Amino acid sequence: MIAQQIRFSLITIFFVLIGRHSFAQETIAIPEEPNIAFYELRGTNAFDIALGTSVINGDLVDPKFEIYSHIGYKRHLSPHLVLDFGYHKFNLAYIDVYNEGFMSFDLNVEFLVLPHAQFSPFIFAGAGFNASNHFKETASKIQGGAGLECVVSNQFALKLYTDYNYVSSDTLDGLEGGASDDTYFRIAFGANFYFGGAKKKAKILEDYSTEIESNSITDDKNRPKL
Repeated sequence: MIAQQIRFSLITIFFVLIGRHSFAQETIAIPEEPNIAFYELRGTNAFDIALGTSVINGDLVDPKFEIYSHIGYKRHLSPHLVLDFGYHKFNLAYIDVYNEGFMSFDLNVEFLVLPHAQFSPFIFAGAGFNASNHFKETASKIQGGAGLECVVSNQFALKLYTDYNYVSSDTLDGLEGGASDDTYFRIAFGANFYFGGAKKKAKILEDYSTEIESNSITDDKNRPKL
């Protein structure tokens, strides 16, 4: 019941996020110079949080959607390229059979498609370490996913994303069987809190102003005298 409410809430929030994008375009002034726009909207660093649901794909039947939460840190290597480290806490369950708490520590490389725009899709992939509660069972994993981000005010963005996790273990659900290792999916709604980049922004503004002045002087020289 809780998981169904979470899924419904995430879908509702997704459409609100799309609608908010149109409103945000009218309330946030975006500079013409793209690199300045990135630092106005976002920043070189970000803390992010998220809440959602997780579901296992293993050896048993009737998987159940369970609670999932996340906290992490992002570092922009460039406006497009992001290094993302996150801690994830979640449960994996089957109806009336199995319910176990897990955590994962993930390192991803993220690609932000439109870093100079308020609304942008993003994709990510990486590797991580998966562990059950109290580290009773551990395994390495790889993951990948995609999402949408909308900046609703300067340096604050909402996002909706999903990821797919392939674990190098077939006993994630307490049962070893089948031809492949266990996997799970997560979907969540969250927020990015951006900060940093003031020095880079100032340098870009200085270079941009110098370029405008230089072009203005050139135009004055080339302008025919009356």
